[in-house]
Amino acid sequence: MGSYKKYEKRERNPDPKTSALLVIDVQNYFSSMAHPILPNLLQTIQLCRRASIPVIFTRHSHTDADGGMLAEWWNGDLIMDGTAEAELMPELEKLPEDMVVGKNTYSAFRNTRLAEQLREMGVEEVIVTGVMTNLCCETTAREAFVRGFRVFFSTDATATSDLELHEATLKNLAYGFAYFVDCKRLREGLFGNQ
Repeated sequence: MGSYKKYEKRERNPDPKTSALLVIDVQNYFSSMAHPILPNLLQTIQLCRRASIPVIFTRHSHTDADGGMLAEWWNGDLIMDGTAEAELMPELEKLPEDMVVGKNTYSAFRNTRLAEQLREMGVEEVIVTGVMTNLCCETTAREAFVRGFRVFFSTDATATSDLELHEATLKNLAYGFAYFVDCKRLREGLFGNQ
């Protein structure tokens, strides 16, 4: 659970009727980062499925031509489309009906139809999980907020390269962008004492 409570400004539970779960970039490329949170991530996915909350996966990858600033920033170390590294981790238990949004930058909203698809589904709130906390998860959460979605950010089903970066994101998001959830709070918020 970590020390996120010291950053938390306000509490709220997601509304299962208007929520969607975003599972950000849990791909083979990031498996070393994702494995420690996998039990919490799978529990979060199961809780959302049980509450009839749609589960949407994002998959970050590049073609040779679309690296842009990310290619510069990461010295050309990009996840190339069509490689095993670009595939979602098989442990995710993705269902055939689950949406997968392809993206090539930190935000799941940039140059995708995610916002429109969420609106078409009647989604007003997003629950953000996945990797990396301080890059794709945070950028997606911030952009969701500025696009008018209520944001819930998982503290125990997100991960990054080190705890300090993870906590910095939590502190920033709690200040102005997101409500926090973890597996325990999500279960209680969606199902009470059931």
